Amino acid sequence: MMANHPTDKQIQDAYATAKERYATLDVDTDQALNTLAQISISLHCWQGDDVRGFESPEAGLGGGLAATGNYPGKARNAEELRRDLDKAYSLIPGRHRLNLHAIYAETGGRKVERNELRPEHFANWVDWARENGHGIDFNPTCFSHPLAGSGFTLASYDEGIRNFWIEHCIACRKIGEHFGRELGTPCVTNIWIPDGFKDIPVDRKTPRLLLKDSLDKILAEKIDPRYNLDSVESKLFGIGSESYVVGSYEFYLGYAIANHILLCLDSGHFHPTEVISDKLSSILAFLDEVLLHVSRGVRWDSDHVVILSDELQALAQEIIRGGFLDRVHIGLDYFDASINRVAAWVIGARNVLRALLMALLEPLDQLRELEVTGDYTRRLALLEELKGLPSGAVWDYFCLQQGVPVGFSFMDEIRAYEEQELSKRI
Repeated sequence: MMANHPTDKQIQDAYATAKERYATLDVDTDQALNTLAQISISLHCWQGDDVRGFESPEAGLGGGLAATGNYPGKARNAEELRRDLDKAYSLIPGRHRLNLHAIYAETGGRKVERNELRPEHFANWVDWARENGHGIDFNPTCFSHPLAGSGFTLASYDEGIRNFWIEHCIACRKIGEHFGRELGTPCVTNIWIPDGFKDIPVDRKTPRLLLKDSLDKILAEKIDPRYNLDSVESKLFGIGSESYVVGSYEFYLGYAIANHILLCLDSGHFHPTEVISDKLSSILAFLDEVLLHVSRGVRWDSDHVVILSDELQALAQEIIRGGFLDRVHIGLDYFDASINRVAAWVIGARNVLRALLMALLEPLDQLRELEVTGDYTRRLALLEELKGLPSGAVWDYFCLQQGVPVGFSFMDEIRAYEEQELSKRI
């Protein structure tokens, strides 16, 4: 059943009223929308095919990863995945990026080992990105492979296994550099590994020293940051590594600071009582830039689709209030196979943008003045009053301005796309 949607005039009139309301607090809604239009979210390719990639799409996931659900229509090859992404981008206001994993190489049907991947294996992705104005970010794939079967890669006691994954990560950095050169925007190449123990280890030190040595070798060659930015990603625990993860938050925080690279904060990779919004101002006192993987954990790192939660709003507020927009790279990271996969991209990305808009609509000067002068009563009152202001009308106008569906109407296009395209993938 098709819903009734507001007319352009209704959206414009509602925005005019909202603009006046915010102006009483000295908030310029036009300026907020101009800023929002410049923010790029990096959409994760693996939502479209349940993290299968093109090496062996029917193989099971490794590294403690799990995509649950069997909703019909997942992408089976690169062409289908790019079509699905095109549809998703068309429903998200603004111009955005792609976050690509190494297992999405196109090798023409030939077997190419991961340590032998080269830029030419991603030529179609570069052509597509250039044509559509997308930057590309990149990730080595250190899971779902026989040499990751032990649960250890860069921290393995086996030198041969370590060297294979070192070579793979070096190759990925060169691919990331190629993306940056070709597309004119730096590629963030992010390293995550699943290494850890299921039960309590006797020796916590040696695997971390091995990981440090591996990372040192991977990063030995300097790459111009205009083309490639290196990042490392921590995790608290994983399935099969419940008791000990080599690449802990403390390990990677120290490594990133010591080596002047980016630290990746995944919102599902911490204890349920921890929030990454509170970490940003501390980390950015010592690092130039960070990478965010925005996800939603439910009781564990379950990678649910991002909703407009309190923590998402707190994360957006911290980015805007701290003036960190040019120092924070924002990407999505979840894989829900229980719902329409294109809708999952769109819902998550639109929610991140809505949270950022709500933060941009805060009267920061007033709030800071109240805080500095110690008037915490008026600060609280003003923060609560903002929750009732018509940010939704500003968001609707932004969608209209950007030429994408307003409100729930994007689901009409997704339903049509499902009937025309996804339903045929049997």
